[in-house]
Amino acid sequence: MIAILRQNTSLPWLIAIFCLIWSSVFAVARLGLAHAPPLTLLSVRFGLAALITLGLALVLRERLPRGRDLWGLAAIGVSSHAIYLGLSYLGMRHVPAGLTAIIVSANPVLTACLAALLLDERLSIRKVLGLGLGVVGVGFILRHRVLAGTDDAMDLLWPLGALVALSGGAVLFKRLGVKSGGFGGLSVQLAAASAFLAGPAWVVEGGLASVDATGEFWFSLAYQAVLASVIAYAIWFHLLKVSTATAASAWHFLIPPLGVLFGWLIMDETVMWADFAGIVPVAAGIWLVTRSGTPLRFRPQR
Repeated sequence: MIAILRQNTSLPWLIAIFCLIWSSVFAVARLGLAHAPPLTLLSVRFGLAALITLGLALVLRERLPRGRDLWGLAAIGVSSHAIYLGLSYLGMRHVPAGLTAIIVSANPVLTACLAALLLDERLSIRKVLGLGLGVVGVGFILRHRVLAGTDDAMDLLWPLGALVALSGGAVLFKRLGVKSGGFGGLSVQLAAASAFLAGPAWVVEGGLASVDATGEFWFSLAYQAVLASVIAYAIWFHLLKVSTATAASAWHFLIPPLGVLFGWLIMDETVMWADFAGIVPVAAGIWLVTRSGTPLRFRPQR
């Protein structure tokens, strides 16, 4: 895995793997939510993933984070994992997995705006046009579903809050400039996210006693912990390191059609023609943003 992350030619493959995992996990998570309350499921998921990444860090003899990096990674973990997915999962009690993926995919727009304000990342005309096309594609999908009466607009506040948390975490990662990366850094983020949610999960949901440990639950938990929290997040933070926050986040525009597709395949959710028609401006937007003078190319970390 580490060798793959260090190869420039592997970036297209890493992006493809990331998009497939990130878009499918919403639907797989709904399988788990049928057997466990959201905060409890997430706390267990993060705790398990933290143990896995810590073990990988020790096997690879990575230097574990300490001092300022430790606290910085913990803060990023709370935003990018606990709050982001906590709000997403709470929302998925009422919002379809595909629609949740659509809303969260607007991450590139908010991230680009925050990065321009806080990270001094330039928004060229071409990049603004690309982001605009992405908004048009996602907005077209979202508007059509709301007007069709399949989803309640008020329920969308949950994934919208998750969107803010995810974008804030990406900008915070770049802003703090933490030097401790790899699986050791990821284990700190996951442990902090698990601890952050453990209290509310116990008080509000009853903790592990509320879990119906069926085979479907264990499949969902393993998929989320290993593929999403370990592999996908390792790729995500790698992309943030080798590119700007805006360019890396632009790939989230691929999530809407994929998320809707997996929602249909796994949970038999409603699919509309608009869900896939929106991919045209989305794809064009990704091309413009990632080619706007900030291509995803490998830069050695010093």
